[in-house]
Amino acid sequence: MASVSTDRVIIVGAGPVGLVTALRLAAAGVPSVLLERDTALPRDLRASTFHPPTLEMLDELGLTAPLLERGLEVPTWQVRMHETHERAEFDLSILSRDTRYPFRLQCEQWKLCELARDRLAAHADLVEFRPGWALTGLQQTDDGVSAQLATDGGEEDSVHGRWLVAADGSRSTVRKLLDLRFEGLTYPETTILVTTRFRFEDHLPGLSRVNYVWVSGGTFSLLRLPDLWRCSVYAAAGETTEEAMQPERVEAKLQQIVERDAPYDVLEIRAYRIHQRIVDDYRIGRVLLAGDAAHINSPSGGMGMNCGIHDAFNLTDKLVRVWHGEDESLLDLYSRQRQPIARDEILAQAHRNRSRMLEPDPEQRRRTLSELQATAADPERAREYLLRSSMITGLRRAETLT
Repeated sequence: MASVSTDRVIIVGAGPVGLVTALRLAAAGVPSVLLERDTALPRDLRASTFHPPTLEMLDELGLTAPLLERGLEVPTWQVRMHETHERAEFDLSILSRDTRYPFRLQCEQWKLCELARDRLAAHADLVEFRPGWALTGLQQTDDGVSAQLATDGGEEDSVHGRWLVAADGSRSTVRKLLDLRFEGLTYPETTILVTTRFRFEDHLPGLSRVNYVWVSGGTFSLLRLPDLWRCSVYAAAGETTEEAMQPERVEAKLQQIVERDAPYDVLEIRAYRIHQRIVDDYRIGRVLLAGDAAHINSPSGGMGMNCGIHDAFNLTDKLVRVWHGEDESLLDLYSRQRQPIARDEILAQAHRNRSRMLEPDPEQRRRTLSELQATAADPERAREYLLRSSMITGLRRAETLT
């Protein structure tokens, strides 16, 4: 079952980053083979926030309009005190002169993936999509990459290409095969994700669609999706993660947010650990790393998936030019432009967001809220703050790096 063409790009991973990479290469006439270990694209709840510059990028691929139809626009977001309902609210309309999309979009990641996969059908002559094939090995030469593959059923194969893009996520097989350092840390807390259709907005005054909330003794977040609320809660002091995930414990946590007589209709309970890690270089010979294969960060602020899509656009800009004869050093520029932005802008901002919400001291919380309220009330300060939190500042900085 050996693949016929070797004159193409191998893309490992059919998540948002890999799919966008394949679509952009195809739009420029560059052939690829897209490998995905799963036989079907997962529909589990992963990322759900699209920032303004990401919507602008996806518009080029014809994906933004259908995402807007399937998602929920978020014109404001908040940091709140739960007991008093005091809040600092940031209005993204202040970015209307900086972007065509001055809002966040709340839309499940899998909707983007399915839309992008369906778009691949229009490029069947350029993109070979191979679900169910896992990467098991790779070798590089001066002019190409060979990848060994296997299925769960024991079939084996190999594919060859000029370049390989590692878009295979936080547990990247490519990164492990290359034995790359993935420096950083794992936070001690475990986040418990709970989804419910309960209408929190009918019970909490002035609630936005994205809310980061301090509550006495802890914190939680409430993010609205088209058909449900996504709640992130934490184990109480002395409570193990396994105990905190028990249905009766989850019910108690939701009752602390809004007390009601009836039990909550809980759709999903899932726990996950939070990491902040990054590789030193996004180019290793003929292998290019992008998205979670290259960097992972706290989800606070919703920047991880967006950063990966930004990687894909920057990389494909350069990879297309190299494909058509420009110097391969352009791919080093990809690493120089994207690695520092992930390190200094994305990971650092996500860490600040997380640290702010996990601050235990009530007086420090009060000072921070006052500072945020003052920032939100000042148009220029608010704009600068939102340019950074919406990832526009980082993209502008990347363009200056040479």
